[in-house]
Amino acid sequence: MKTITTTDALAAYCREAATHDYVTVDTEFLRERTYYSKLCLIQLAMPGTDASNAVLVDPLAGGLSLEPLYELFRDTSVIKVFHAARQDLEIFYVDAEVFPTPLFDTQVAAMVCGFGEQVGYETLVRKIAKQPLDKTSRFTDWSRRPLTDAQKTYAIADVTHLRQIYEFLAAKLAESGRARWVEEELQVLLSHDTYIVKPENAWKRVKTRTSSPKFLAIVQELAAFREAHAQSRNVPRNRVFKDDALVELASNKPKSYEDLGRSRLLLREARKGDIADGILEAVRRGMNMDPEAMPKPDRSREKLQVNPALADLLRVLLKAKTESAGVAAKLIASAADLDALAAGMRDVAALGGWRSEVFGEDALRLCDGRVALTAQGADVKIIYLDE
Repeated sequence: MKTITTTDALAAYCREAATHDYVTVDTEFLRERTYYSKLCLIQLAMPGTDASNAVLVDPLAGGLSLEPLYELFRDTSVIKVFHAARQDLEIFYVDAEVFPTPLFDTQVAAMVCGFGEQVGYETLVRKIAKQPLDKTSRFTDWSRRPLTDAQKTYAIADVTHLRQIYEFLAAKLAESGRARWVEEELQVLLSHDTYIVKPENAWKRVKTRTSSPKFLAIVQELAAFREAHAQSRNVPRNRVFKDDALVELASNKPKSYEDLGRSRLLLREARKGDIADGILEAVRRGMNMDPEAMPKPDRSREKLQVNPALADLLRVLLKAKTESAGVAAKLIASAADLDALAAGMRDVAALGGWRSEVFGEDALRLCDGRVALTAQGADVKIIYLDE
């Protein structure tokens, strides 16, 4: 199998790929020791039935520019096919702020074609391509050179089988008229906001049991410092300090190096130097924050007056509708969403886009008393009372 190590060779391949309707793409990367993913390998394949027009691109080769690939990504006449594309897209966005357009994600397409929630590539290879997939090289070190033959074989299979999966799913979507559903789901993947992590919002990912505004203000400042520090040094945020240490710091409010030395959970490296200084400054900012600016927990759903009978009926309706549509119920609405609907809230995802077609419209009819449910054998039948 061919490995591309020069810009000219990549440009030649991409020019040929641009003459086809689609190209399949995958990447191998490492992220255990860095904040941003380290791109180690790119796999590409043009339409075909064997590996003769599939290549490996080595981004670690000296002097190789990925601009020819990015030019292909910008070519709207060629569909770029990925499986579970989010991390791949993040790599290309961080590197060049480019998105592959148009995009086709086989995981998303499989979801709306009835294969369940977040179906894995191996499952699709087995069910659609009818081929086994050797995953033994999955967790190898992709930054080491030379790559082994086993690694190359594993990597190239991630784009050769993907062709058959794409063609099968694209045909299913055309037959069912659900291509628009996939396009709606992909909007999140193609949004700049998906890949921009703002330090000031990092606190929202930290799980705490305390909702005191002053405590949350310190959490916010500590999380913002950690995120900014991790980004600037390109290290994992947990290498700065972990969430449990962050919560401990917010509770203990250290004011000096001596206070930091008493921490049970703080890494030794974080008790001195830049990190220690950043922690103490973040705690000081949190404690002195204007009360009006302090973060407040979202309590909008804490005191919902849920109609339990209606919530149960909505669960029955959801099961009936998703079984009929061949879509996993969790993709449409969570248990919390159903409770919110039963409490009169209408700002839930199930009421918008393609989810509204599958479930949302009838859910509103049920809430308004315009739908009745009845058992018919093993099935649930929906009776529209206003017809």
